[in-house]
Amino acid sequence: MRKTIGRIAFTRFVALFVLAAVSRAPAQDTKTPYPNMAPLDQYLMGLDAEITLARSAAPPSISKDAEVMVLGKQGYETADHGTNGFVCIVERSWTAPPDDPDFWNPKLRAPICFNSPATKSYLTLILKKTSLILSGHSKDQMVSAISAGIDKKELSGTAPGAMCYMMSKQQYLGDANGQWHPHLMFFVPPTDAALWGGNLDGSPVIAANDPDDRITIFMVPVRRWSDGTADIPSQH
Repeated sequence: MRKTIGRIAFTRFVALFVLAAVSRAPAQDTKTPYPNMAPLDQYLMGLDAEITLARSAAPPSISKDAEVMVLGKQGYETADHGTNGFVCIVERSWTAPPDDPDFWNPKLRAPICFNSPATKSYLTLILKKTSLILSGHSKDQMVSAISAGIDKKELSGTAPGAMCYMMSKQQYLGDANGQWHPHLMFFVPPTDAALWGGNLDGSPVIAANDPDDRITIFMVPVRRWSDGTADIPSQH
């Protein structure tokens, strides 16, 4: 059961929203629900709404002093400067694995707050992917460009201590998972999940390898959303 949960959660978001799972989750039917990119306006948000949503990724003690970046027509732009080293954004669907059925889902919104090591590593992947997509690159071209950037050591998804918060009660991590759970994520070079106790019965750690971004991501669900309200597993 733990491995199944890890695969489903991972292939729907990350970086997630996010991310290639231990094994790719199959589409729910033979027809791809989002075969192509929707008009750009469907992925955009109002400035104030996006800032608020981005900050909801982490508890206010962290997010209130974080930098916030919002998505514009050319890519992510700084909307509010921070002082604590964290950067909060709202990820869109193209941060999912390339074969994920939600890859072009314009409804997907994944608020996420990166700590300083993650802003210097994993966030650079997100910004590059977004720049490529918004400049007209296809899904395959984006994947190739990211791979080349990693080969040339221009891009890296990991740095010592890199992690993030995904605790927004307003997150929408794809049609299959919706809100899912509040959780933390840790980004490390490809490694054995067993080193963290990942995916073992009774362990809170969910692990997944991302071969495209060449990282392992460990996810740890937590009990409360960033606004302090309790997560209710029976609703998921």
